[in-house]
Amino acid sequence: MGYHIFTLSPGSTSTKLAVFDGEKMLFKANVQHDPEVLKTFARVSEQKPYRVRTILDELEKAQVKITDMDAFAAYSGGLVSTPGGVFPVNEKILDDCTSGRLMEHPAILGAQIIDAFAKETGKPAYLVNPPDVDEFDDVARVTGIKGVYRESHVHVLNQKEVAMRAAAQLCKKYEECNFVVCHVGGGTSITAQKQGKIVDANDVLNGDGPMAPNRSGYVPLMPVVKMCFSGDYTLDDMKKKISKTGGLLGLLGTDNMIEIRKRIADGDRWAELVAHNFAYQLAKYIGSYACVLEGNVDAVVMTGGVSNDEQFIADVKKYAGWIAPFIVYGGDFEMEALASGAIRALTGAEETKEYTGVPVWTGFDFEPKN
Repeated sequence: MGYHIFTLSPGSTSTKLAVFDGEKMLFKANVQHDPEVLKTFARVSEQKPYRVRTILDELEKAQVKITDMDAFAAYSGGLVSTPGGVFPVNEKILDDCTSGRLMEHPAILGAQIIDAFAKETGKPAYLVNPPDVDEFDDVARVTGIKGVYRESHVHVLNQKEVAMRAAAQLCKKYEECNFVVCHVGGGTSITAQKQGKIVDANDVLNGDGPMAPNRSGYVPLMPVVKMCFSGDYTLDDMKKKISKTGGLLGLLGTDNMIEIRKRIADGDRWAELVAHNFAYQLAKYIGSYACVLEGNVDAVVMTGGVSNDEQFIADVKKYAGWIAPFIVYGGDFEMEALASGAIRALTGAEETKEYTGVPVWTGFDFEPKN
């Protein structure tokens, strides 16, 4: 018997839940919240009592008691930029999440909900590698346009979890390894992880990186600028092209790899070229992040739903397989990552960090002002 850990991740109209006994998942659910009820709340934080009730109702049906838990862990955003790690929920975290001053998104409810459970049971509550983690080297931040800087917006929780798994598979400590990690889902994030830190990555939120199933990735800038000023598109139209309807979806009308493979098998040459380019673009970025690591790469780690596609992995390896061995963990491990982080904190395998509310980076104090 191991530690019993309760994990959760709030979404727009649902909340993912799981209960673990050590590394073994005992229970998993995706609790649906009535969209009409959610609309009655002026602010996201006001949803907390309603979501707590629906979560507890679901747990009661499954005969799961929060009083049986040893700790609680959540995915929770709305924080300032912070180093990676495991953070006990404190008042600064609650202040930033409850206020919604940095973002109004259901992710800010994660810390609030587990804090309520922790206070009721007297057990600890943790955030594990929250989405606001930023560990970039200074050199990774600079761009060719003054005032525009690169920031870390990636699938941090799953990125770090699979890197830790890869390190264990190699019989090494995570802090001893260098990895290029690719999370390929609806969006694609690629990180250079150097001795336990994400020192560089593509900015998923702002359109950086390779094409993804439903995101454009980087494209030549001037044609996009011309589209923006053509009068044919609104700001919302352009945002959708970049972050919702670009990539495979925009080019092929679908981001379903099974359907795309069928079209290729039926002789669709355009689908074949786009799918080839999908892997080709990713491989180029893998090469660039191998350069960030100065060629010292222990493994290229593939994860996310698309990494279950064996042909896609083979196509990427065709171009980048010479860099380092490939380790593939198809799917995502969000709940598992939360549970393992809480267990590391409880056992002392990882020292917890205090969230200070002070961003890790706010600009270069040595940059000329003019």
